[in-house]
Amino acid sequence: MTTVGEALIRLLEGYGVDTVFGIPGVHTVELYRGLAESPIRHVTPRHEQGAGFMADGYARASGKPGVAFTITGPGVTNIATAMGQAYGDSIPMLVVSSVNARATLGRGSGQLHELPSQRAVAAGVSAFSHTLLTPDALPEVLARAFTLFASARPRPVHLEIPTDVFSLPADGLDLTPRPLPGPPGPNAREIGRAVELIANSRSTVLLVGGGAVGAAVEVRALAERLDAATMLTTNARGILPPDHPLLASGLQSVAEGRQMIADADVVIAVGTELGVTDYDFSFNDKLAFRQPLIRIDIDPMQVAGEHRAEVGIVSDAGLALSALMEALGEGRSANGAASRIAAAVDAAEGRWTDAQRTMSAALDTMRDALGDPIIVGDSTKPIYQGYFGYRASGPRGWFNSSTGYGTLGYALPAAIGAKLSAGDRPVVALAGDGGAQFTLSELATAAQDRIPVIAVMWNNNGYREIRDAMESAQVKPIGVDVTPPDFLKTADAVGIRACRAASLGDLAQVLRDHGGRDAPLLVEIGPDIAS
Repeated sequence: MTTVGEALIRLLEGYGVDTVFGIPGVHTVELYRGLAESPIRHVTPRHEQGAGFMADGYARASGKPGVAFTITGPGVTNIATAMGQAYGDSIPMLVVSSVNARATLGRGSGQLHELPSQRAVAAGVSAFSHTLLTPDALPEVLARAFTLFASARPRPVHLEIPTDVFSLPADGLDLTPRPLPGPPGPNAREIGRAVELIANSRSTVLLVGGGAVGAAVEVRALAERLDAATMLTTNARGILPPDHPLLASGLQSVAEGRQMIADADVVIAVGTELGVTDYDFSFNDKLAFRQPLIRIDIDPMQVAGEHRAEVGIVSDAGLALSALMEALGEGRSANGAASRIAAAVDAAEGRWTDAQRTMSAALDTMRDALGDPIIVGDSTKPIYQGYFGYRASGPRGWFNSSTGYGTLGYALPAAIGAKLSAGDRPVVALAGDGGAQFTLSELATAAQDRIPVIAVMWNNNGYREIRDAMESAQVKPIGVDVTPPDFLKTADAVGIRACRAASLGDLAQVLRDHGGRDAPLLVEIGPDIAS
């Protein structure tokens, strides 16, 4: 007999899932039946929040859905924070949980892990949440989930399975994965309207978000065709290479970038929700457009969002940009964008403090020492600085939790997930000492599974960003001086090599020496790091 739990594993295999992150429990024993014989790798984090962040990092680095297994009740509430981050950043994630037996649901009879409605908890941080009441619905529900991941705005999907359904027979179910539709393409009429606006303009600005991370070639081609200043959000970093003259990342939140946007005749927003944390990182001035706005987004609700679009193109970014390039035809505009960008960057960086320069130099050192790394960040000062100045070496090479939902504890587990899908590409987890303590136990996961992630701990002895905010508001700091553990001893306790880098030169040497090693590494640095 094939059970529902076994059928689920077979279907996941068919949809190309090769890794799941989860913590088994008595309510999910039947979910694990047959997993040991499956080619799917199971990674056991130390907390369900870690499982969710690992699935998130895996998805961001690979472009494939991340999958997490969790138990009833506290497993779901623990992973909900990670689902919230993935929901805010449009990350494909499948969360499979147990739920109490069907006969007990909604009765409030004091069952183990009981919630009034577990599904309602997960529904608020997912594209949809489904309770599997009968085995025959399993192939359909998984097909719906993977269809959403493949052809719509990707967000978490939650599937909960009652404990008495896991062991039901699933013989006779068609466990062949269903063909998945491709993403939507653009409407020819809207492409034509966009071309008319562009043809009548002298200058264009591109605002590019994570929805275009798979369309780097197309974004670059359009930017160069239009000689357009190109501003990349956190999740879009690396779409243009670091030395590209049209790269204006981070300027959208400072005066010089806002002036560029204001001076443009047309603005084209591609795969971005134009959110506050991507376009007003310092919370100073709401984004506004005085000129025609062209929006390209796979989500129609974004096209019809807060900012009025003169032309709205509901489409996959790559398909829409290819169609736009074809309609524009040959030729290349030239309006001096590169020189204006260079001047704006010089002006903006000229206002940086010494501390900001140190943090930017540390980020550049990590990138240059490792070649083409993925840097996964927490909500911490160097990551905030990176928003304004960091230039990633390639797509999917820079993501963090400081925008969107803005959780803490993200960097280490997300980097572990990213490394499992990144092959030989180095992966760095950059966390502050405060945020790192939320999920520091995941060092043990990296050690046990020999996942060669590089954990860089920025230790400034507490919640320094919050302390600064309190002092700025003339509030006497309280609750922010959180004494960190000895990170080197913590790493040693779980069998991870660790050191402290006193200078940027030390940091570069340590990272280069680590090279292709197949074991994790922890490096501690801080604001006192010497140049």
